[in-house]
Amino acid sequence: MSAHKPVLLAAAVLVLAGSLAGCASTSLEEKAPVAQKAATGDLVRTVRSADGKTEGEISGTPAPDSRFAKIKIGMELQQVVKLIGPYDGMYGSETAKRWIPFYLGNDARRGIALYKGDGCLTFTGGNFWSAGGNELIRIEVDPAGKCYQP
Repeated sequence: MSAHKPVLLAAAVLVLAGSLAGCASTSLEEKAPVAQKAATGDLVRTVRSADGKTEGEISGTPAPDSRFAKIKIGMELQQVVKLIGPYDGMYGSETAKRWIPFYLGNDARRGIALYKGDGCLTFTGGNFWSAGGNELIRIEVDPAGKCYQP
């Protein structure tokens, strides 16, 4: 009977490893960017920051002479304000990542800034311990300001 214990233990380890791998795997939908439409009806493009560390989204195309034409995904809030001026309004919200135990990423909260006449900018707001954050992750060109929903 004791000769079967290693086989049962090995089988249990394989089952556990398989179930954990299934939880950690990424579906095809998560890997391939899907063209989405914003509230304005514009297509949403996924782009990377210049340094390749931050992935963000751009909805619409800013006019060449607009404030939004000067900014890039991955910039920090202070850089954006220094470059294009202060925002007209801002509100924050929590993401579902806020409830992941021991989540150390910087996207547990988000801040959405309104620039009247241009649209909205979304910044990461840090994690549960307020660490990290303030990186631009979404540019939504919407001169009407419909993107701002506090």
